[in-house]
Amino acid sequence: MPSISPPPGGIPTRRGPTHKLSNPSLSAPQQSGFTASYTPTRDRDEKPRGKESLADTRLHERGHGPIKFDEVHFGGFAAKYIRRKFFMDVHPPLAKLLITLSAWLGGFDGEFDFKDIGKDYLEPGVPYIIMRLFPALLGLALVPITYLTLLSLRLSLPTAVLGALLITFDNALITQSRLILLDSYLVFFTALTVLFWVRFSSLDSDGRAFTTGWWRNLILTGLGLGATLSCKWVGLFTIATVGLGTLRQLWLLLGNLRVTPRMWARHFMARALGLIVVPIGFYMAMFYIHFWVLDMSGDGDGFMSSEFQHTLQGHGMEDTYADVGFGSIVSIRHVNTQGDTSTRTRTRTPPDRSVKQQITLYPHRDDNNLWRITNGSAPDAPPSYPWDELPFEHIIAGSKIRLQHVSTDKRLHSHDVRPPVSDVEFQNEVSGYGFPGFSGDANDDFVVELAHKTLSKKYDRAARHRLRTLRSEFRLRHVLSGCYLFSHKVKLPEWGFEQQEVVTCNKNPTWENSLWYIETNTHAQLPFDAEKVNYARPSFFEKFFELQAVMWTTNAGLTDRHAYDSRPQHWPWLRRGINFWVQNHRQVYLVGNPVVWWSSTAAVVAYLAVRALFVIRDKRGFRDLYSPKVAFYDEVCGFLVIGWALHYLPFYLMARQLFLHHYLPALYFAVLCFCAAFDYATSSLRPRTRVQIGAVIVILAMWSWSYFSPLSYAEPWTKGKCERAKWIKTWDFSCGDFHENLAQYKGQPVSSSRIELTMPPAMDDSAVTTTMVEEAPEPIRNVFDNPEAIPEEKTIAPVGPQNEVPMLESTDIIPRESEVEAPKPEDTRAPVGLDAGAPQVTDKAEDEGGWHGDAEAGNARDEEKVTTEQAPKGAHVDVPEMGLDEEAKMLAEEAMKAAEGL
Repeated sequence: MPSISPPPGGIPTRRGPTHKLSNPSLSAPQQSGFTASYTPTRDRDEKPRGKESLADTRLHERGHGPIKFDEVHFGGFAAKYIRRKFFMDVHPPLAKLLITLSAWLGGFDGEFDFKDIGKDYLEPGVPYIIMRLFPALLGLALVPITYLTLLSLRLSLPTAVLGALLITFDNALITQSRLILLDSYLVFFTALTVLFWVRFSSLDSDGRAFTTGWWRNLILTGLGLGATLSCKWVGLFTIATVGLGTLRQLWLLLGNLRVTPRMWARHFMARALGLIVVPIGFYMAMFYIHFWVLDMSGDGDGFMSSEFQHTLQGHGMEDTYADVGFGSIVSIRHVNTQGDTSTRTRTRTPPDRSVKQQITLYPHRDDNNLWRITNGSAPDAPPSYPWDELPFEHIIAGSKIRLQHVSTDKRLHSHDVRPPVSDVEFQNEVSGYGFPGFSGDANDDFVVELAHKTLSKKYDRAARHRLRTLRSEFRLRHVLSGCYLFSHKVKLPEWGFEQQEVVTCNKNPTWENSLWYIETNTHAQLPFDAEKVNYARPSFFEKFFELQAVMWTTNAGLTDRHAYDSRPQHWPWLRRGINFWVQNHRQVYLVGNPVVWWSSTAAVVAYLAVRALFVIRDKRGFRDLYSPKVAFYDEVCGFLVIGWALHYLPFYLMARQLFLHHYLPALYFAVLCFCAAFDYATSSLRPRTRVQIGAVIVILAMWSWSYFSPLSYAEPWTKGKCERAKWIKTWDFSCGDFHENLAQYKGQPVSSSRIELTMPPAMDDSAVTTTMVEEAPEPIRNVFDNPEAIPEEKTIAPVGPQNEVPMLESTDIIPRESEVEAPKPEDTRAPVGLDAGAPQVTDKAEDEGGWHGDAEAGNARDEEKVTTEQAPKGAHVDVPEMGLDEEAKMLAEEAMKAAEGL
């Protein structure tokens, strides 16, 4: 195996220039009465691309631009980590914790909200340079990792250099590593894991098992697996790749007669420790840090159970009475909607339904959630019945009760009317009904049915027979209709404030959606020292598994379409990319290097085809696979193709939203496979010829990288070059956003700008129209974001192809007096002939042309229009002198002389 030594001096790095940015906005169209000014902050420091080092493929112009694409989510998570506010996300925490670490090292205080694409980083002091530096450095580290991995696979030195350079000049990997996104962390840890695994396998096959290097690479492989899984659940595919290799190793050891059963057991236990225990321990440790940091109540509370929520600061609850009786004032929660809602009445009613109050579910505790439980078997108890003065009586299974709303004195009521959303025959409306002095009717009666399961961890025998706070799960059956009190996660429309759908009465409910429990309980007859209970505090493992279940369920539910989503069958041949950002006649578009992507895909297909051919030839008696050379390359390519398949094919089973960047881990394996195929194809050539062929491939890759680099670095480009770059018609980057020629970019900064519109004093404020438009491109929606949050209002010009007005180059916000056009004097001349709005014209039976309207409200040219046809030929027309400039006077005199000469 060739020796592994880094190049002299290592790989040079250079910190890219920093650009001061201002708030983003697009150039506004010039309108009458307005002046638009562009305020740059620092001009771009243009440098020739050829003078940059390889490190600048990731670090070049690293500070360019405002928020792009999913930085709105992952930057926002860093802000919540720093404020220690609990949030929810479908991805594990390691990559987000590393983003937070970079922000904390930069002095970020967490107050920036990261809400909108195009929002300025610099003005609020966000350390976005160092936040983008972390993924850029990991993307840069991918280059030497690729080099070392190919050498560890015992391929040639030119092949290792070729693979490193192909990774260096891939546009998709570059674009991902230059922004605050997760995929750079994911691909880095995936590649690092493959490197350690290849080295471990090499030592194991050389008979150096249980040596120091063997153990070191085994443990490092396990840590890499844990880190990959802790970035994204795509790490499970990496675990499957290493797992298949482990099974193959154990199978071969089992067939080796020199390996005793005791020794085989040692191999098995060592791999179980390094590849199972270590990754799981690392993964759980990341969630332990996650819970330790996020110890305060935040916008993600509602996705977790009430027990989980009460471990967060700001979400606690005082102890409450355990026993529930007639006359108790209680709050009731629904079990299956993750314990985050309580019954609540609203005074607003839905259209086309009954006018009674609606019963909704609401996450917060207040006086509107309180109900008094009364005895439904009491014969016509009056509304003012003294429930607080009666002796305490337990509510047991089978008791008939009524629920009286404390603040409105209405009763929980159900009748044969369809609910506002679930308009089906087996659902009945549940509402608040009643008025002062009304004692209720039979539609208010419900029967308590206690479930055998209790909420408490400890066994509570009494909770299975009588109603107990925070212990008993129960169902409420309507006496007259037999339906059960029911709810689910369907939300009300706008008229219902987008709360969870009103509680309904379901005749055929699922068990989970019809379960309720008492959260708080008070009763006047219970002494102060009576038994009290509170939520049981869950352990770390209970919180961990609950969070995994919520993440899994939500991740599987991401089935909404996105403007730039794509399906797996389109990724290997690069059918389309993702628009990250469009502004100031520049854009960032995620697209791979076609030379790298298409050649790697061709290598995978070629290996599968050749392998199938060898299998067929083997049936005919040929022994191709028994050749040492073929067997070696078959093992290397087989491992890499299996890694590619395991990181790619499972996406076909997913119905969720998918994007091109999901292919990046599989792309890494495909590039390695191309390098192995290149090494095999050139193995019989002279070393110099091999290097020359590799140089041609690298030159093609570099040309392709440079050709599409304006989309990766948001550099100036022209519409013509952009149109010619659409090698595939499905590439949907917007060429209309670029200038016609590069000269138009002179003096225009890379950073976004602030456009301020200044209205002259004479213009009325009512004439100003503010148009709200949606920003493009759209970020991937985070399902855990609060849907009720009010979006920040912005006044921006349209983005994308519609932006045909070039960015103004003026740096003045208020125009100088010399630049303001003086108002024209009013024309006080009497009209000649009939005005277009005169009755003699507008009252004609036939339309003879002209503007039919009020002459005083017409435009200037209608007021100045002279109808000379009404005057007789040769007549002298007197036109009063106007306050015009000298040139206009001369033209007027010549016109009058010409008229006199007729």
